[in-house]
Amino acid sequence: MTPTPAFPGGTSVSRLAVYTGACADGLEGGTPHLHTASTEAYVVIAGRGALQTLDMSGFRETELSSGSTVWFTPGTIHRAVNRGGLEVVVVMQNAGLPEAGDAVMTFPPEIVGDPARYREAATLPSGGPDAVEAAVRRRRELAVEGFLRLADAAREGDLQPLHSLYASAVALVRPSVARWREIWEATVVRETRETAAVLDALDRGDGDHLLRSSLLEAPPEPRWGMCGHLHAHDVAHPVVHAPDPAR
Repeated sequence: MTPTPAFPGGTSVSRLAVYTGACADGLEGGTPHLHTASTEAYVVIAGRGALQTLDMSGFRETELSSGSTVWFTPGTIHRAVNRGGLEVVVVMQNAGLPEAGDAVMTFPPEIVGDPARYREAATLPSGGPDAVEAAVRRRRELAVEGFLRLADAAREGDLQPLHSLYASAVALVRPSVARWREIWEATVVRETRETAAVLDALDRGDGDHLLRSSLLEAPPEPRWGMCGHLHAHDVAHPVVHAPDPAR
């Protein structure tokens, strides 16, 4: 059986309406976190805001408005700040890995350094919408608390807390790496190999792959995200549109 074509480049895509409601520092927005293996991109489609980031080069704030396109590599702590109707198309490297846990929220060190306490703080309940929304807000506040500590230390030239966070993040995700490798092999590596095969075929003058062309669709699925209300698209299980016999 021919495998279903993946979303371009082995990536995933979702639409994000960044959270409102002020945090302890008075800013509205998402839950600060980092990815350990994947690069993430924001393409702003509406509203305005900012992206606060922290990495080994320090803290920075990048203004966002409709048309802004930014991306950040593994290890970059990021916090989306909503200053009015901020909506973003999110493109994630390594489709499947972020969904499998490639994100670590910036909880205070006593929590992020303890896997059991981290899981308890990070996991959303299975109750009704009110219970889930309350849990989303609690974990956002906890991550903002840890993020502000990290940013304050970085402004004073102390990057040791960031080093410690990175070490805790690696320890948290390490048990998942074998499963992540399976996902990566089935998506990114497979797509790379298929592109190589297509180039080899074209070099031979062989265009048979064009006869297998298709249209695919991934309907939106509402979810609670770390940065806002998500409309995620399950690119691993798309709808394959058959030819319309009436045309």
